[in-house]
Amino acid sequence: MYVCSCFGITETQVREHAAGGACTPRQIASASKAGTDCGSCVRRIQSLLGRGGCPRRELLSETLAGASETAVQAVQAVQDLPEAA
Repeated sequence: MYVCSCFGITETQVREHAAGGACTPRQIASASKAGTDCGSCVRRIQSLLGRGGCPRRELLSETLAGASETAVQAVQAVQDLPEAA
């Protein structure tokens, strides 16, 4: 099904761009031009992006969670060091 009639962009193409890392309508527009002419497809693009989730966003969340754990471990390690005289 076509999402963007102006440029002939389909749902499948939007999903492929999202799988490739385009997680916002603006990023989809950069990759395909969808949403850059009349703009009537932007809400549809938003809904497609919202349903499938964003692989990059999920990876970022995991990375930040791991970084937080690492930071806590680093602080604890510093606190466990003997004080310098």
